[in-house]
Amino acid sequence: MQRISIFGYGITTKPIVNFLNNQGILCNIFDDKFSRNSTDERGNFLLPSGAFKPQDSAYQSTMEILSPGIPPSHPLIQNAKNLISEYDYFYGLFSAGYSPKSIWISGTNGKTTTTEMLTLLLGKFGAKSGGNIGTPLAELYTQKSHLWVLETSSFSLHYTHKAFPNLYLLLPVKQDHIDWHGSFEAYICDKLKPLLLMPKDTFAILPYEFHTRPEVKEFLGKAFFYKDSFDLAQQIGVPLEAVGFGEPFLLDALLALQACKLLFGIIDVDLLGTFQVGAHRIEEFHDKAGRLWVDDSKGTNVDATLEALKRYQNKKIFLILGGDDKGADQQPIFELAKNLDIEIFAIGSNEKKLLGLAKDFGIAIHSCGELEKAVKKIKDSLGLDGVGLLSPAAASLDQFVSYKERGELFQQYALNE
Repeated sequence: MQRISIFGYGITTKPIVNFLNNQGILCNIFDDKFSRNSTDERGNFLLPSGAFKPQDSAYQSTMEILSPGIPPSHPLIQNAKNLISEYDYFYGLFSAGYSPKSIWISGTNGKTTTTEMLTLLLGKFGAKSGGNIGTPLAELYTQKSHLWVLETSSFSLHYTHKAFPNLYLLLPVKQDHIDWHGSFEAYICDKLKPLLLMPKDTFAILPYEFHTRPEVKEFLGKAFFYKDSFDLAQQIGVPLEAVGFGEPFLLDALLALQACKLLFGIIDVDLLGTFQVGAHRIEEFHDKAGRLWVDDSKGTNVDATLEALKRYQNKKIFLILGGDDKGADQQPIFELAKNLDIEIFAIGSNEKKLLGLAKDFGIAIHSCGELEKAVKKIKDSLGLDGVGLLSPAAASLDQFVSYKERGELFQQYALNE
């Protein structure tokens, strides 16, 4: 019986295993969390990563589909012989009988919001969201969805070599995941990689700063560039005030409108106005004393935090900063902070780095270590003219299960009497 190897057993790959099993294909599933060889109820092998040896006839496979978060340096990737991304696998199943249109949304921040906005706007065309959010690709394929709107990470793009979208929408690209990609330039290259795979009769919406890149010059489709929200609004032909969102969501909204205009010739500002921004992204709430708090736990990189700071630059800001910054340069935050009325409350694994930067820039900072302590300290000083802002510019996994847990705990601590 044919077997396919699966690298990593999580949210992305579990639906793939189920899909393959339903086709009569058993899987060799390799994951760091498995400590011994075993099987599941359907006969799939559950194996430690170290058990993957392509020359071992017991676990040989003709294909290895991976969870995109596994870095290129991992031994599974280094030893793979027939590695394929989830995108390439399912796009390879397309045929004359079923070949849906697709939109890929990537960039550093705003991917989820833009993907959800586009899915709302294009619902009448059969759009369903997938990729990092929404419906797994295996289910999109099984359901024969007409239009795939995929939030697409740089990890997925790195491992994809054949699949391509009908429209590629790229939000601004800032420093992120440097430890995974190795450099900012490598990160940019992966973000622009789809352009090299897309044929004629495709579209791309790109930040203007990339208009001279070699990937853009080799792109066979039609590219549209934007500098900022004002520039986009002029291209689309809608006044900024009609869109009804503040930054950074204004840019997301305009990009969604631009994509709809390019693919279907529609601009539905009224429908877009019904969209509700998701939790933990500049989510405002007030405590019983009427003081403003903002949960921006999803602000996991420097650019996201810069946008949050700009939004509240006219207030006294009490900023909770820190976590696993994955090697990103935190200095831009302090360069902006020196012009603001701000105090920083440092937590997480990069706290020592933050304390050093605050000293260099002469910015008030408090060493808190943990989120609860930071919130308690802020409560001692926060007034009605200020804002208690969690925008950590770092991932959460050094202290929390996820950014969601971090945000929920922040709200709980802020609202506790």
